[in-house]
Amino acid sequence: MSSPEYIRYHGLLLPPEAHSMESLEYAQNFSVKDTDVFAVTYPKSGTIWMQEILPLVLNGGDLTPIQTIPNWDRVPWLEEKRLAVIVDQLASPRAFVTHFPYHLMPTSFYTSKAKVIYVMRNPKDIMVSSYYFHQMAAFLEDPGTFDEFMEKFLEGRVLFGKWTDHVKSWRHTELGDRIMYITYEDMVQDLPAALRHISNFLGRNLSEEAIQKIAEHCSFKSMKANNMSNFSLVPKVYMDPNKSPFFRKGIAGDWKNHFSSEQLARFTSVICKEMEGESFSLPWSLD
Repeated sequence: MSSPEYIRYHGLLLPPEAHSMESLEYAQNFSVKDTDVFAVTYPKSGTIWMQEILPLVLNGGDLTPIQTIPNWDRVPWLEEKRLAVIVDQLASPRAFVTHFPYHLMPTSFYTSKAKVIYVMRNPKDIMVSSYYFHQMAAFLEDPGTFDEFMEKFLEGRVLFGKWTDHVKSWRHTELGDRIMYITYEDMVQDLPAALRHISNFLGRNLSEEAIQKIAEHCSFKSMKANNMSNFSLVPKVYMDPNKSPFFRKGIAGDWKNHFSSEQLARFTSVICKEMEGESFSLPWSLD
């Protein structure tokens, strides 16, 4: 399978396997309900994790959806072709994931009461994860060397553009108490605490028993073994786990095994320069 041309949409690059101009227009005109919940991520920041967590938090811990419905149908991507096919099958309250920056959300989103959980991850770990994903996903360009991919990443010549632009767009919203921020690292460090935070934000106030049950089923080990979540249903022509498994490590800090001191200095200096003058600070040290 040769590397296809990406779709360009408002300056962002998107793979045509999952996206089309029709699906992007459908997303733009999508009718958002007040009860909808969106998990928003820059790619490789915990999207699949949120597809596991949200149905369980919203339904109080009933495992049926994660055991019987593939993740892309149970919590669909707002911008992908699949949404129009399955939207009528979604149980209420509906949950979605999206990689869109704030300004590309559906028009109806801004005036709705829909809630957003924005998941951030250390950009160095994102880059490492993305580098391996590009190796196994036939619908993405070959990443080249780690050094070459780092330059692409820093310049935003990757899916959904620059990480810094994405974070800044979702940090400067007028959503007030409709948005909560959480980090991938928080979730790795203490998943039950993160689940309590999410549950309270969504007005679910789950019991401790339900929280522990959800945490167990949303662990890296459980998800890696769940065929509805581990992408094993995707034909190898699209995603080849022999090149790199989709569920690779699921940890924080793997970047330390990949960056040279020169690469780290370059990466840190570019990210810090782009975040200059921001009113919020990043929750990790970039050194």
